[in-house]
Amino acid sequence: MTSPFVSVSELADSLAGATPPVVLDASLELHAPAFDGDYRKDNGRPRWLAGHIPGSHHVDVATRFSDTTAPVHYTHPEPQEIADELAALGIAADTPVVVYDTTGTMWAARLWYLLRWIGVEARVLDGGYAAWVAAGRPVETGETPDRAPVAPWTAAIARRAWVSQQELAERGADDATPLVCSLPASSFDGSAPTRYSRRGHIPNSVNVSSRDLFKADGTLKSRVEVILAYEGAGVDPGSEEVLLYCGGGISASAGALTLAAIEVTAVRIYDGSLEEWSANPALPLVTV
Repeated sequence: MTSPFVSVSELADSLAGATPPVVLDASLELHAPAFDGDYRKDNGRPRWLAGHIPGSHHVDVATRFSDTTAPVHYTHPEPQEIADELAALGIAADTPVVVYDTTGTMWAARLWYLLRWIGVEARVLDGGYAAWVAAGRPVETGETPDRAPVAPWTAAIARRAWVSQQELAERGADDATPLVCSLPASSFDGSAPTRYSRRGHIPNSVNVSSRDLFKADGTLKSRVEVILAYEGAGVDPGSEEVLLYCGGGISASAGALTLAAIEVTAVRIYDGSLEEWSANPALPLVTV
C-alpha cells in the first residue's frame, strides 16, 4: 500500500520530474474556543501569500470544498461538486495531487479525505510547510498564476466515507465497531470550552487525539507509536471498520489519515460530528 504521506525530499524530486503533482495549500485557522459557543476561524490565504511551496495554490476548504448551504460547518459537498472544483483548478481525474497546510495537517487531511473519496491520487506532505522550510527548500511569496482549467470530468465514488447521525444514534452499547473521537482529551472529557452547544463525547466512543499522533515538528509519529495509541484506546488496527468523529469532521479526517498510514482504510467519518450532535438535546453526551 502506498503511504498517504509524502516526504519533503519525495515531493521535491517529483516536482522536478516529468509529471509533477499539483500542490494545494489547504491552510485555515480555527481558533481554540475561549468559552462555550466561541467559534472563530480565519482564512489561510494570508499565510499562503506570506510564504508557500513554489507553484502551489491555496484553496479555502470551508467554501470551495464544503456544502455552504448545510446547517453545520464543513459538510462534504456532492462528489461532482468536488470534481468540478478540481477541474477549475486544472486537476483532472488522474492528476496526482499533494496537499499541505501551515496549521497542523488537519486541513490538509480534510482535503485529502475528500479527494480520496472520489478516487483522486492525493497524498499529504509529512510535516507540512514547516518541514519544507526546515529542509531549506525554496519558497515563494505573493500570488501564483492560476492553472488553466481542464475539461469537466465525471466524479465516481471510490469508497464508503461517511456515517450518519441516525446510524450512530441507533448504535447499541454492545456494537463492536470502534467509534473514535479524534479531538484532544480535554474536549473528549468536557473539561475544556467547546465551540458547540454542549460539552462531552458521544456515548460508547473512545478517544485518540489525532493531534497527539504528530511529533513536535509536525511529522507523523512512528508506525509503532500510532498503532499503540489506537490499541491503547481499545481499537484493534485489524478492525473490520473504524468510525470517526470530532467537532466538525476535520480532526476526524486527520484521524483517518493516521489510520491510513498504518494501513487501516475501512473508515467512515461522522461529518456533522459534535456540532450537529450537540445541537440536538435529545442526543446524549458524556463528560468524565
